[in-house]
Order: sequence, then C-alpha cells, then structure tokens
Amino acid sequence: MELDERKLQILRAIIDEYILSASPVGSKAIRQSAELNWSPATIRNEMADLEALGYLAQPHTSAGRIPSDKAYRLYVDQMLSRAALSEQEQTILNGYYRSRIDGIESVLRSTAKALSDITHYTAVVMMPDMAVNRLRHLQLVPLAEGKALSVIVTDAGVARDAVIDIPKDMTPVELEELSRTITQRCYNCRMTMVAERMIHEIGAELQSRGDFLKTLLARIEENAQSGTNMVELSGTRNMLRYPEYSDVEKATSFLATVEQRDAMYRMLRKASDMEFTITIGSENEQAGLQDCSVVTATYRVNDMPLGTFGVIGPTRMDYNRVINVLQGVQQNLSMILQSFLKED
Repeated sequence: MELDERKLQILRAIIDEYILSASPVGSKAIRQSAELNWSPATIRNEMADLEALGYLAQPHTSAGRIPSDKAYRLYVDQMLSRAALSEQEQTILNGYYRSRIDGIESVLRSTAKALSDITHYTAVVMMPDMAVNRLRHLQLVPLAEGKALSVIVTDAGVARDAVIDIPKDMTPVELEELSRTITQRCYNCRMTMVAERMIHEIGAELQSRGDFLKTLLARIEENAQSGTNMVELSGTRNMLRYPEYSDVEKATSFLATVEQRDAMYRMLRKASDMEFTITIGSENEQAGLQDCSVVTATYRVNDMPLGTFGVIGPTRMDYNRVINVLQGVQQNLSMILQSFLKED
C-alpha cells in the first residue's frame, strides 16, 4: 500500500525524532517538533494505521512508537537528500590525510579512523582488492640461508610481502635476475593471471628449480586472493555509547561479529558492485548486525573499483549525514589514490 502525503510526513517526523531521542515517540512530541498542523487525535489515528501497516512498533504500553526496519527502508529510499560535507567536516577530514599520508594502505587506515571519529559509528574499510590489480613489480630479497622475502607491488600501489623458502644454493644474483625477468614478462598482468603467465613465460627456464617455482607460484596466487587482513576497523566500541547497546548480550554479539574480519570482508566485497548501499536491520546476513544498519560506498581510480568502505551504526543512525560523509570521503579518497598512482 502506498502511503499518502500525511502519513509520509508523520512517519518522517517520527523517524527524525527517534533518531535524536532514541525514545518511543508520541503524537504530542512529533506535533511540536515537526510543527504539524493536524490535531493530536488525527496524528494518533495515523500512527495506529502506520503501525497496522508495519511501519511502526509499540514496544511498551505507552502511546509512543518506534520505527520498524520497513520504515527505515522507506525513509532511505524516498526521503533522503544528499549534500556536500560541511566546511568544518572537510577541514577535519583533510587533517587526517595531511598528517598520515605515507602509503596507500596508510591512507585507508586513516580513512577508517576519520570515518569513525566524524560519524561516531564503527568504520570498516576494505583494502584494494588484489584480484583486480595488475603487477608492477616483483622483488625477491635474500634473507637467511634458504629464505627470501617476496615483495609484490601492484598498479594501485599496494604491496604484499611474505617469507618463502628458496634452494640453499640460490644466490642473491640469481634472485635479482629472476625478479627482473618476472617483472618484465608479467608487467601489467592481472594478479589472478600472474602465475599462469609465469608458467608460460619462464616455466621451462626454471625447470631445474621446480620446487622453488611451485612455492613462488603458490605465494603469488595466495596474494591474489584477498583475505581477512584486507579489512581495517575503527571505532568498534563506539556503538557501546548508544542506549540500544546497553544490553550486554547485544553488545557482545555486535563486537564478536565485527571482529570476524572474514565476515566483514565478504560483506564489503558483496557491496563493491554498487556505488552506495544501505542495509537495514534484518536485511543484514550476520545475526550480530541485525539491530544495525550498514552504509557503504565504493572507491575507484580511473573508474576501476578498488574497494569498499562504510560505517555500521544503530538502525536509527542519521542516514542523511552518514551518506553525506561517505560521499565526501569517496571523492577525497579517489583523488588522493589517483595522486599516488601518478607519482608512481
């Protein structure tokens, strides 16, 4: 059933008031706060209709109502208006980036911190997805006998390193020559295709080093697959400030869920096909987030999606402000990452 204009105005007034107060909203409160011209009796009747339609719930015997997930979905789909970051918010955001820029992953960690500090919610940022990156450089650095450090750098400026086993008779000169050869022959190759290209290009040349080649290929394929270390969290305890999470069991469930980096990665990866997503309450797959809303945005360089970031807050979060902040961060982040790539 499509709501008429009066019901929509009353519902919006209830949601706006509940976002601010976190307390059930009565007809008198919304008539005063929203300056609605209808009588309290008319407003109460409309609230009863909205409750019957599933947009409001009455948690106690008092006259106050609270919005349902269905109400928030209508709110974000039809009632939001986007705006730019305020001058103060832009200044604060610039401060995070000016003081912490020393690499792309550092920028993304600063993004998580800025988001959690500005919104006062929990921020989550997915590092650039190695699967869509292209190889720029591979370096094998000798360590102790039988060990080397494999360093992979992509076109997004993302570096991944890992210690690998090498034949004990493999010299630093041989490692340097191999690094140069792999870089030259696999330059600009998608990370998911580097192993296959290496087998085709230099597999025969390294036939005598078969075990080492298998080890190196396994490491490259592992680096091409994004994992749990690809998610940065900030402000995980911000949610404990909100009255909805004064319940110890609910708070514990939330904290346990967001600390599962693999689950957070899957959530962000799923959202990466969309410019913005808003997932409300029961729409979330993880049980620990079904009293929360998750708002995400995708960051890009040269129209190529690199990853996703967002905030997690109570379902009564200030959606307008959150989306405005995410949109501003999205623009800033894309420009900063683009400047890194130009420098490279």
